[in-house]
Order: sequence, then structure tokens, then C-alpha cells
Amino acid sequence: MGMLEFDGQRYLDGRASDPRKLGWMCGAPPPADKRINREGDNFLEFPQRRWSLSHMREFLATVNVSRGEARPSPLDRSEKAADIDAITFVQPNERSRRFDEALFDTYTDGIVVLHRGRIVYERYFGALQPHLPHSCQSVTKSYAGTLAAAFVHEGVLDEGKVISYYLPELRGTAWEDATLRQVMDMQTGLAYTGDYTDEHSGVRAFGRAVGYRWRPPGYVGPQTLCDYLRTIRKEGAHGERFSYKCVDTEVMAWVMARATGRSFAQLLHERLWAPLGCEENAYIVVDSGGMPMVCGGLSSTLRDLARFGELMRREGEWNGKQLIPASVVYEVQKGVESEKCPNVPQPGCSYRSQWWVTHNELGALEARGMYGQRLYVAPRAEMVVARFASHPLLTNAGNDSITVPQMLALGRMLRA
Repeated sequence: MGMLEFDGQRYLDGRASDPRKLGWMCGAPPPADKRINREGDNFLEFPQRRWSLSHMREFLATVNVSRGEARPSPLDRSEKAADIDAITFVQPNERSRRFDEALFDTYTDGIVVLHRGRIVYERYFGALQPHLPHSCQSVTKSYAGTLAAAFVHEGVLDEGKVISYYLPELRGTAWEDATLRQVMDMQTGLAYTGDYTDEHSGVRAFGRAVGYRWRPPGYVGPQTLCDYLRTIRKEGAHGERFSYKCVDTEVMAWVMARATGRSFAQLLHERLWAPLGCEENAYIVVDSGGMPMVCGGLSSTLRDLARFGELMRREGEWNGKQLIPASVVYEVQKGVESEKCPNVPQPGCSYRSQWWVTHNELGALEARGMYGQRLYVAPRAEMVVARFASHPLLTNAGNDSITVPQMLALGRMLRA
């Protein structure tokens, strides 16, 4: 079997880890050694996740995001698969790769490329199919940040008000004196750690409270998302610098729900899924109290994710209607001051309204998620790339060295 090495450990490569080849969840019932389950977070382990990221609602409680009853909006095609597959690019280590080869080396589950709103490339691997929602992971944050920014521009929310103004429940916590804008841009000082490999980290405790992570026998910690948020205390000043923390997204989403009287699932349906003419319903993970996991709980189909990216490329306009204020997109594209973003995945990158802003030659915005999820919006190439993946590593460190030059090469080709 083919193997690749990351961080000193060897893993099945993109072809050998194909869930169809490994036979995960096949049979009636599946044999014991081919079953995937919740216990001990088995469904999130590699290579099991190559199947489970396309079947999240079979493991977790979820709420539906309805597409409504209208016909799906068309995505015309202008096939360029042969030309795109043949693109070559050079990695930082000077290794040259073909575009199609790189898809396997980044454990891609599916990819859709739009150019000027037309599908020019679409491929699926492993367990993923066009009609099947796949976990977006932290790409969910960018949906939420866009909606929050829209409500600010529409006067529903005031980004200058502190969180405790909207959520009295968070008085005495880290967010009591944090402004909504500081939360939207993750410029908060929180006593919270985001190490997914540490069982005692804040992010793992958050996952157990939401019900996303396995709770061991005898668990006595917070039972819901809101219970956990009330335990977070302040560490350092707000507004000084960017620090990526999932819990900020949850607070932002809670503010939206309180101010609008609508759940995040309802807001997605009303503001995006139905107006965009999405093809399929989406769904989002919820805790035992019915609160959605907005930092990373959304599952969507690739084409519907691409529709959201195309909406951003078109500055919030869709079929003659302004679904998101154009000023929201302009503000995201500007990003923030570089000195406030010392800890970013790419040099020169910044973070605004839950979007990664590359400031590169394509003017690209990115929504990024664990295991390799990506929505890449490149206005100067008139390009949108939606990609789902199930990489062995949790962070994007394992694929950025490939994906960053790959996206640039694709954008340059389409722009030319």
C-alpha cells in the first residue's frame, strides 16, 4: 500500500486510504472491523474520517438547513478538465507537481472550480458524491461571519457594543468587555487553548460540552455550549492582536440569534440557502440544548459551497438581488493591519469577519477548515474553488505547501 509521512508518522496515502477500497461501513451489517462509531471519537480518526466526514449526521445530533421549494439555480458548464489536470506548479521545496496528482496528495474528497460562474472542473473521490453533504469544519465560520457583518451594515447589530450588552449571561466572563467587532475578528484575550492533540485543552473541553467529542464514562463537565462559554475567563487585553479561537465564533452566533430571534440554521435558510437556489439541504450539528455548533458544524454539498463562494466573488449579488451588502465584501477584502496578525498560516495574510484574507496577486479570500476544507474566492481571476478533504493531519499544515501554489497556478491559468 502507498504511504506518506507527516510529522514523523506514516499514513496511507490518498489512493490507499480510499474508503471504498478499505470497505468502511459496507455490509448488512458491516463486519466489526469495518464499523465506524462514536465511542472514543473513532469516527474522527484517520482513515475512518475519509468516510465519516461525508456522513456526520449519522454520528451526531443535527438540525436541517432547508433549501426551500424553488428550483435550484443553474450552474452552467464550460469544461476545462484536461487543461486543469495538466497544470504544473512548484512547491516551496522546489518539487514540481501536476494539478491532478496534488488532489490525491492532499486527500481531496471532492473539488469544484467555477470560472465566471461556470463549472470548469468537478471531481469526486472516495465516499463523497455530488448530492452528499460533507463536513465543512471551520469553513462554517465564514458563513457566520458574513451574516454577522451583514447585520452590522444593516443596523441590526452594533459592532461597537460589548458582548454583555447583547448577552447578559456572559457578564463576568472573558467577553464581558469585548466588543462585537473584536469577537468577529478574533482579537480577544481569552484563557483558552486550541491544541486539538491535548485532551486537557480548551478546544477539546468545548467539543465535549457540545457533544461533538466523546464524553468518557463519569464525565461531569459542562453539558451544553452555553454552559461552557460561561466558564471562559479573560487573559490579556482585547483588541491588540488576532488569536484564532473557535469559541469567539460561538459567541458571535449567539449574539446574532439573540438579536434576530432566529437560529443560525434559520438564518442560513432565509439569507443564503433559499435565495441562492442551493441544490440540496445542508445540516448543522447541535448540542443537547439545541444550540448549533457554528464554529465548525455545517455539512454542505460541494456545489452549494461553491455557490456561496460565487456570491462573495460577485460582491453579494445573485441573479439581480443583493443578498449580502457589497460593503461587507469590500470590508473583508481590506483585511486588518498586518501587525495585528502575527500568527497566521501564510505570510502577509490577515483575518476579517471570520475570513482569511491572503492579500495575494489574485485578491483571494479563503474560508478554511480542519483536514483540508477550503473555499477559495479569487476575484482577480474570476475564480471560485470549493474543496473538501480528509487529510491525516487536523490542521492545514500538511497540505498548505501544496494547495497554496496549486491555487495560484490555477488562478493564473484561468486569468490568462
